[in-house]
Amino acid sequence: MPDLRPLRIPTAGGTAYAVRFEPLAKVPELAERAGLDPGPALVVTDEHVADLHLGELMEAFGARSWKPRPLVVAPGEASKSMDTYSLVMDWALGVGITRQTPVFALGGGVVGDLAGFAAATLLRGLPLVQIPTTVVAQVDSALGGKTGINHGVGKNLIGAFYPPRLVVSDWGLLRTLFRSEVRAGCAEIIKHGLVADRPLATRLQRDLGSLMGLRDPIAPELLRDAAAVKATIVSGDEREAGRRALLNFGHTFGHAIEKVAGYGRILHGEAVALGMRAALHLSASLKAGSPLAPEADLPAPFAEADALVRDLRIRTTLDGLETPELMVAMQSDKKRAAAGLRFIVLDDIGAGRVADGVPVEMVEAAWAYARRVGAGG
Repeated sequence: MPDLRPLRIPTAGGTAYAVRFEPLAKVPELAERAGLDPGPALVVTDEHVADLHLGELMEAFGARSWKPRPLVVAPGEASKSMDTYSLVMDWALGVGITRQTPVFALGGGVVGDLAGFAAATLLRGLPLVQIPTTVVAQVDSALGGKTGINHGVGKNLIGAFYPPRLVVSDWGLLRTLFRSEVRAGCAEIIKHGLVADRPLATRLQRDLGSLMGLRDPIAPELLRDAAAVKATIVSGDEREAGRRALLNFGHTFGHAIEKVAGYGRILHGEAVALGMRAALHLSASLKAGSPLAPEADLPAPFAEADALVRDLRIRTTLDGLETPELMVAMQSDKKRAAAGLRFIVLDDIGAGRVADGVPVEMVEAAWAYARRVGAGG
């Protein structure tokens, strides 16, 4: 593996945890270095990841006297549910745990959110180790301590801020993903560049193909640097009281798409890509002071950002999703403010901001633009 420097993320409680870019086999050793004692442990994963990686992790645990108990849940967004959460609770309490029993979350964002919420609530808090296996999880969802499950009213409405004790990212695990999953995950990396890191966005304009192809050394370096953007932002705003909200760029639109389409029907990153294109149109409308025509090309600098999203070649569209339904779905987004819907928009590439009180006409025009152009491709 490339020599990738670890990241350090402080928490509101005065502690800090490391994000280490190391092989999966080193997880037990790194957990011990993070202060966890070998012994009983819970491992939560899903069926797909278990087939690919659980055996290697269990072998590594066995070599260092750990006694892990694995639970394998169904793959996909449907597992971020109260039913699966209850299943995890029943299983964990049934096998016997103490407040020192760590929970290892081996998987993508769904497993990380589900197992993280279980760790946050079992016995009022068990040590948590995130082992992300997808692009989205390695650069975004496994960092920052957000955990939770979905509700019929909206996405991620039940959960807790609960920082892990350690994050271990093995970029080599990403080679087992489908190309569509890699492309969708790269949407989150583009998001980081657009809202907070112009140099990262510039590098992506040049090296996005190498990133999507997981080519060494460019891909792991970009993955690490995208994770560093998230780490820097959450270090100063763990509970999303300020700048961390920038990481929701495209998500108010994207979460509405996921809800109306049905959770799991569209990959999260695909919905975010489509949501970012809508958010870029909204950004341009706000800068112009009136809704831009949906059929018009975006002006600079939004056209440059839009081209980068389009280069993902994601073929998700709004076909079959009606704008009135999407507008209603937005109303349940957890990011709304007391005064109404809250959006993250760009003033320039690398310069995101929060926009409240956005005129409905601009939002509808943004939906119409996204309907016309799709997510990319």
